[in-house]
Amino acid sequence: MDAINIISGIALLLSIVANSSAAKGGLKKSVTKQERKPKTYLQKAPLNISALILILDMLGLFQIGTLEYHNEALYYRIGGLIIFGIFSWLQVKSFKNLKTFYTQDISLQKNHQLITTGIHKTIRHPQYISQVISDIGLGIALLGYVIIPLVIFVELPLFILRAKREEKMMQEFFGDAYSEYKKKSGFIIPFIG
Repeated sequence: MDAINIISGIALLLSIVANSSAAKGGLKKSVTKQERKPKTYLQKAPLNISALILILDMLGLFQIGTLEYHNEALYYRIGGLIIFGIFSWLQVKSFKNLKTFYTQDISLQKNHQLITTGIHKTIRHPQYISQVISDIGLGIALLGYVIIPLVIFVELPLFILRAKREEKMMQEFFGDAYSEYKKKSGFIIPFIG
């Protein structure tokens, strides 16, 4: 295992701990207070793909499913590690910003509030784009030839579909307030759509 893999492993572990800590408050409360929860494959499929990518990341730490490391790729790998760190941090920020309204499911809780502050002021679904970009970053850092295509061609489209499903539910629930919020924020990229 080389130095970048060791740092990647530590960063991955810290990311997992930070994400579970940030999401903990919302998960405890959301289980008992859900008001709306549509039945759709988008509840679990994106999360299962993310879990598969996590397993591939862990295997990549031991150079399983990766390209051979060469000095020519060193700067790409370091860049990927930096991207992973930045976007993992943004994902944690998005979970913390949602506070008790975070849930792993597509659902609305009783007394649900529309969060339009913090990172959600400029982007409506920062957790999804942060997950995708951090996965790409770690894939580059590990030179994972399976990870990057899986993220781009499976995880990203599933997260976009999931976000669109959430948008529909939020629009129905919050009405004009959500329409106004959409005008001032981006879908998964700040200030775009």
